[in-house]
Amino acid sequence: MTDTEIINIINDNMIKEFEFDPDMMTPDAHLVNNLGMDSLDFVDLVVVLQNAFGVKLRDEPKVRQINTLGDLHKLVLEKKRELEAEGK
Repeated sequence: MTDTEIINIINDNMIKEFEFDPDMMTPDAHLVNNLGMDSLDFVDLVVVLQNAFGVKLRDEPKVRQINTLGDLHKLVLEKKRELEAEGK
């Protein structure tokens, strides 16, 4: 799976789960300020992404550092690469 495919899956899942406007799905979109997400949305987001990619994000300290959609993309890409390196 390419980085672009992963990013598209993240964006598509967020559009579907949270009913975001696709035009708002830019790397610099702030999850709270621009997309209006709250703490419960973040919990839902982690579950959606764990199911979509088979990566564990719940206990990942870097999750708390996510501010923008680009930050989220980078974290999921990083975790996906780690899984692939482990042969999973």
